[in-house]
Amino acid sequence: MGARALRLARVYTRALQGIDAPLVTVEVCLAGGLPAFSMVGLPQTGVREARDRVRSAILASQYDFPKAVKITVNLAPADLPKYGARYDLAIAIGILVAAEQIPEKAVVGREFYGELTLNGDLRGVSGILPAMMACRDEGREAVIPADNHNEAAVLQQQQCVAAISLRDVVDHLITPHPLPYIKPLQLSGELADSHLDVADVIGQQQAKRALLLAAAGGHHLLFVGPPGTGKTMLAQRLLGLLPALSESEGLAVAAVRSISGGAQQQQDWRQRALRNPHHSCSAAALVGGGSPPQPGEISLAHKGLLFLDELPEFSRHVLDSLREPLESGQVTISRAAHQITFPAQFQLVCALNPSPCGHFDGNLSSARASPDQIIKYLGRLSGPLLDRIDMQVEVPRQPEVLKQQVSVSEPISPQWRQQVIACRALQHQRQHCLNSEMRPAQLAEHCLLSGDDHDFLVRAIEQFSLSHRAYHRLLRLARTIADLDQSATIMRKHLAEALSFRALDRLLQQLKQL
Repeated sequence: MGARALRLARVYTRALQGIDAPLVTVEVCLAGGLPAFSMVGLPQTGVREARDRVRSAILASQYDFPKAVKITVNLAPADLPKYGARYDLAIAIGILVAAEQIPEKAVVGREFYGELTLNGDLRGVSGILPAMMACRDEGREAVIPADNHNEAAVLQQQQCVAAISLRDVVDHLITPHPLPYIKPLQLSGELADSHLDVADVIGQQQAKRALLLAAAGGHHLLFVGPPGTGKTMLAQRLLGLLPALSESEGLAVAAVRSISGGAQQQQDWRQRALRNPHHSCSAAALVGGGSPPQPGEISLAHKGLLFLDELPEFSRHVLDSLREPLESGQVTISRAAHQITFPAQFQLVCALNPSPCGHFDGNLSSARASPDQIIKYLGRLSGPLLDRIDMQVEVPRQPEVLKQQVSVSEPISPQWRQQVIACRALQHQRQHCLNSEMRPAQLAEHCLLSGDDHDFLVRAIEQFSLSHRAYHRLLRLARTIADLDQSATIMRKHLAEALSFRALDRLLQQLKQL
């Protein structure tokens, strides 16, 4: 067959590689020869199966599927692995363009995403938000399934249309009545307060104070106490003290949720997430993994909270996998054919019992576990991991609280949230980051101590046998305490309060003396 009999078409779509969406060019060639439908360009099983879906969808939509020709579909670049059914719509449009049922100029400046059903309907795909952001940056129009409408609406600047079926897409391309652009979701100044209130927790004043400090400075937090003292209640109420996400932060969080395939709700895209994995989860579930790599719990908690209850029950290997992300704010998953980086700027909140039997008040006669058993139990937590937790807060039993009549308390979380917002604004104005994120050079500049106060802190570090990292953590926490106190410098009382949040260190020191 001569060269003139070749019919070519080129349509754009995008792959999914971590939080990136590299451009994929779908090249369709209709040529003479034995009838066949071949697909090249590293298509995985889900992509190769598009041949049957596309053929059935085109015929069910009452368009002509090319007959007695060899159809070759190339997904370029050829060295990028392609997964899933997100290329179905682009392949179908490419075939219709090559078959001259859609004019070639109609697809110029557009990108197509979506999975096709056998009757020609469009199904939503994961990772649509990163693809739309990249499409917007290239100045193209995105054609997406109607199922992805909610995700698309969070993007304020966009050119995007949503279609229900293949026929809707073709009509959009060739008729004078195109589909309307998706209307962006209006940003509200104040989000609805649907979080639990700190006032629900009776007593535990030091633990409540720790919540305020953790929210104000972004510090990691560990609650230590027997069962039933309110550790989980306190952790759940930290979310209500955190300010709403900015537009850029919300888009970053929504992009991770989009990749994971989670349902997107328009009203909560700027809400921080609280992830609470079970202690039986694996390292891959916590930090991410799989083929292709998917984000784990720490990435789904990006800009939010990761709550690990019953901390010693987690595998030590799983917990130690948190050490690098806690420092870098991201996690890189390396496989033979992939190296994907996911964001992981989360705030860690943990809870544990002081002993395997749940209780220990320093009285061995009433304890059901020996000091050696308790040390072995707490030894499941590595020192380097505990070094990365800023505050260890004791949540003791409070029998006197049971004698009080429970009454309805006034909400305090909204008032505390305003203090947190003001404190965070001060930190960003001073050092362009939260106190928990300060680098050593910034510590030297903004956390300068007097000679006597520095000696006091060094003596405390030596008494508890703490590391240099713990020294820096204490300085950052003291800086947050000073900020809430509206003090320009860190004073002795701020250092003393920061040192009071070392409950686990005091417990271990007490056990060694028994």
